[in-house]
Amino acid sequence: MPLNSPLQLSLPVHLPDDETFNSYYPAAGNDELIQKLRANAEGQGEAAIYLWGPVKSGRTHLMHAACAHANEVERRSFYIPLGIHASISTALLERLEQLDLVCIDDVDAIAGHPVWEEAIFDLYNRVAEHKNCALVVSGSSSPADAGFLLPDLVSRMQWGLNYQLQPMADDEKLAALQRRAAMRGLQLPEDVGRFLLNRMARDLRTLFDVLDKLDKASLVHQRKLTIPFAKEMLHL
Repeated sequence: MPLNSPLQLSLPVHLPDDETFNSYYPAAGNDELIQKLRANAEGQGEAAIYLWGPVKSGRTHLMHAACAHANEVERRSFYIPLGIHASISTALLERLEQLDLVCIDDVDAIAGHPVWEEAIFDLYNRVAEHKNCALVVSGSSSPADAGFLLPDLVSRMQWGLNYQLQPMADDEKLAALQRRAAMRGLQLPEDVGRFLLNRMARDLRTLFDVLDKLDKASLVHQRKLTIPFAKEMLHL
């Protein structure tokens, strides 16, 4: 496929329209990471960034946001979640260093797979040589703790900037929920937001899904968001 084509279309992956930097509410301590990712997407940042945090910590949102921002400033980006590595080929990594931004998500999913580890290692080396491509890689743990068999790959992942995503406090999660609600034209009262925090899984992806469900229900039933309404719709 020509490199001026939208390479995302070659993968069974859809980049969500609503996962941008504007819709991401950073926890205290993550501001610098977001600044670096913005710079990378604009072609002004570091050659490589490795960010890590547990599942549903927001790292996939940030990877999507970086690609979306690159596309906005007319730079070519590529996003690949390695959780699907069993259904794709390492050939997808060929020539990626000729793009402006490459985001590789869930890289620790290929830990212990020599062919994939070698392929990622080779990509790091090509990016270093090409110099015009920025590489952003994410995992659920630090490079040293991810279980990679190839020591040189761990060394390459530590070569650039490394960031651990900081968890959000409850007040930050509430603010993130209210911000997302406002973006949808929905008012989320503080008591309803705290009710959701206390009764639902506490990761933002789950909370956002619940909020979206309540938003649709409020439109259908023409009712405001209240705790009784949330209990009824969520069968709590």
